[in-house]
Amino acid sequence: MADGIQPQPGIMNISLYQGGASHLDGISNVIKLSSNENPLGPSPAAKEAFAQAGAALNLYPSTDHMALRTAIGDVWGVDPARVICGAGSGEILKLLGEGFAGSGDEIIFTEHGFSMYPIYAHSCGATPVVVPERDRVVDIDAILNVCNEKTKLVYLANPANPTGTMVSNAELARLAEGISPQTLLILDGAYAEFVEGYDGGKALVEARENVVMTRTFSKIYGLGGLRIGWGYGPQAIIDVLYRLRGPFNLSSAALAGAEAAMRDTDYTEMCRIENAKWRDWLATSLAELGVPSDTSTANFILARLANAAEAQACDDHLKSHGIIVRQVGGYNLPHCLRISVGDENACRQVVAAIASFKSATK
Repeated sequence: MADGIQPQPGIMNISLYQGGASHLDGISNVIKLSSNENPLGPSPAAKEAFAQAGAALNLYPSTDHMALRTAIGDVWGVDPARVICGAGSGEILKLLGEGFAGSGDEIIFTEHGFSMYPIYAHSCGATPVVVPERDRVVDIDAILNVCNEKTKLVYLANPANPTGTMVSNAELARLAEGISPQTLLILDGAYAEFVEGYDGGKALVEARENVVMTRTFSKIYGLGGLRIGWGYGPQAIIDVLYRLRGPFNLSSAALAGAEAAMRDTDYTEMCRIENAKWRDWLATSLAELGVPSDTSTANFILARLANAAEAQACDDHLKSHGIIVRQVGGYNLPHCLRISVGDENACRQVVAAIASFKSATK
């Protein structure tokens, strides 16, 4: 870096985000269970819409995303005027930090929270404040105890990643009521669709002026490769985000695929049911092998081993069988492995491999 040219304070404190691995040297036909992807893939309607969009790739995409926002409004019963779409929900989470926090401010998240949260805080110059959880579950009282006049944002994933645990609507409402009206509560609902009947925070958003919820098309909708998400919040907050958002942040193909995926509610429900079936089977089967996990409400489980050494050995064993899961030492859970819920074959292979590992280490 040239003399005299320095980045903004906080940026060099950012640790680079590490995505889930997808390749193993010398092994073909890898089973990738490290990124919480939908093993069933996207809706056939979404794939068809994406393919048809290829005929007009010479044209700029919509800047207002109205067709997609209308579809979101129709399916989720929200006001399209209060919806914003981004390059994954991550763009919206980042814009919220940039729009409402800066030097001298604080951004709160919990100790096992999504690893991008501190990056969002540092990138806007705010101070990240890490709050302990209680047995891998968000502790509302612990958050309220550290909120002060400097607190501008609270990031809270529900269901949480990588724990898969969840707090109730009543607890979310208690948090929203307990924070200052000048503090934004951001409900990161990347996994909300996996929970039957959960509105992702919609009712709370509509009841208050300081709550925003975000969602993604990368998980249950199977569109991680298109990088598209959305947020819903008070009109005044959404208006700020539109002033920061790039006018052409989403491609025509992504918008078309996401709109079709959103409207194919039967396919989404089928994915939810299949995920719940194999998630519960996976958790029960591993518990019978002496590998417990908390009740997960997402599309992964957090398997707990005896200690960090056993977790590393188990991960090595899985890799030798061509199975990639996610080590989560970076989330302060070195004794755990996050295992995405795959299809039936993948789930059965994971259990068989861990069974052979446990047998060999007795």
